[in-house]
Amino acid sequence: MTAFRNTFKALAICSALMCPSALIAAEETVTNPLLYSVAWKQTAAEYEALYYQGFNIAQMHVELALAKHKKGDKPLAIVSDFDDTLVQPLAYWAKLVDKNIDFFDDPIWDKWIPKNQMVASPGAKAFLEFCKENGVEIFYITSREQGERTFEYALGNIRHLGFPLKNESHLTVLRDTSNKEKRQNEIMKDYDVAVFLGDSLNDFRRKYYIKNDVEGRKQKMREDRALYGKKYVLFPNPTDGHWMASIFGQSEPEANDKNRLILKQAAAGKR
Repeated sequence: MTAFRNTFKALAICSALMCPSALIAAEETVTNPLLYSVAWKQTAAEYEALYYQGFNIAQMHVELALAKHKKGDKPLAIVSDFDDTLVQPLAYWAKLVDKNIDFFDDPIWDKWIPKNQMVASPGAKAFLEFCKENGVEIFYITSREQGERTFEYALGNIRHLGFPLKNESHLTVLRDTSNKEKRQNEIMKDYDVAVFLGDSLNDFRRKYYIKNDVEGRKQKMREDRALYGKKYVLFPNPTDGHWMASIFGQSEPEANDKNRLILKQAAAGKR
């Protein structure tokens, strides 16, 4: 009887191993480093709450600016980044993890942008409408490169989501640089900017774009610590951004074993 049970158990194990579902499960065993951060974006109430919190803080500062604004003062404005600040490209990240791609993929991103599958960040539209209703100018500055139609695609994203846009001069799309400071300075000459919004420090000032120096970048941030939650409102983004340049030397590192090792070292506090 014991021998029969052992034989039956062995057959059952072999059957389970050979069945299609078991094979599929084996094939889908992955170690994609994006999984935790993308799962957090997709499911965490805390992720959404941080956006509501950020836009509540931004609106509070706009309200204070409106209360202090006097006749003859510069008109009020807000300046905002777009991707992962006002909008969330969740479907793009879902596509990457479905394909077991573990680093940002430009070709997929470029094809995905025109599909208008982005969703408004929690609280974003209400905040923008508040600014519009109170005569506060809204300036969008984004860094993208999808060829000759890049501006058209960004404009299409704004219109698809129903975001306020006074005219096309209020949308700046930087195709050959991520340096937003020149355009920000131009806006500040004519407007009193109540608040800047972004998901990367580089959305506020260029000095934060530091390569291969994690601690150096943190130190630059600490120098301006009094501005966060006041002049600068920062939103969470653990999947991509200029923080990666301080680790890899570039913001969009290639998906290869060398960079996976570098990422692991960073996570272990060894970078």
